[in-house]
Amino acid sequence: MATVNANEVALGVESFGDGDAPLVLLAGGTTMLSWPDALCRRLADGGRHVVRYDLRDSGESTTADPEAPAYTLRDLAADAAALVGALGGGPAHLAGIGVGGMVAQVAALDHPDAFSALTLVGTRPVAPGPPDDDLPDHDRATMSRLFAHAMPDWTDREAVAEFAAAGAEILGDDPDAARATAARVWDRTPGTAPPVQMANQLGMVFSRLDCGPRWRERLSGIGIPTLVVHGRHDRFFPVGNGEAIAHEIPGARLLVLGGAATAIPDTAADEIAEAMLALG
Repeated sequence: MATVNANEVALGVESFGDGDAPLVLLAGGTTMLSWPDALCRRLADGGRHVVRYDLRDSGESTTADPEAPAYTLRDLAADAAALVGALGGGPAHLAGIGVGGMVAQVAALDHPDAFSALTLVGTRPVAPGPPDDDLPDHDRATMSRLFAHAMPDWTDREAVAEFAAAGAEILGDDPDAARATAARVWDRTPGTAPPVQMANQLGMVFSRLDCGPRWRERLSGIGIPTLVVHGRHDRFFPVGNGEAIAHEIPGARLLVLGGAATAIPDTAADEIAEAMLALG
């Protein structure tokens, strides 16, 4: 683990593989641990220099005030482009998951020279809030169950891990994997202040960002090889969101994971890595 200064902020990073190999930059949603170790290692074994990183207000990146962020979605996109330059890896294959996928879409549009390929996992082409009429929204029954689940004591590591496990079960993900990841996120979080822990675990800071202007109408301008990955059983961003992105980005490939929901299961690491490596 290390930090790299880019775009006037410190970004927490972790590297896998040969530092001289082609760069794959993984934008977390919101922490780097959204990307499974198994996938990172598989990409590194495929001859890539893999760098996963924390967005602002999470992990080892600059944390200011998660309840009132003084930056925008476009600033997060600029962070990704600046990080490529700071790492010295030339144009990078940029991948984003969840909210990181929104960052990645805007980064590819705003900073096309920084990126050579794009992978978007479990995301949608509009900002937080009500989606466009043609896009499926969060599954209502699932969201009702999630919101009925009481928030934990954010200062209690075990309570936070159990909260994450319960949420994963509701979403159709592996609760044991979620519990382990939440504990790792808790350990990496700078302090136990509830707003900071919540930002790291739930990414709530993203819902408070200025995410304008819209970018969906610009997706046809993405001119780099693109892979869109989506879980068939994703109840948070249903698969129709991924289908829409793949339809609107010229030449994009859609990979639907039949056994997956919101999180990337380790069992899908080989299939996703193979598809990402094929982009170049």
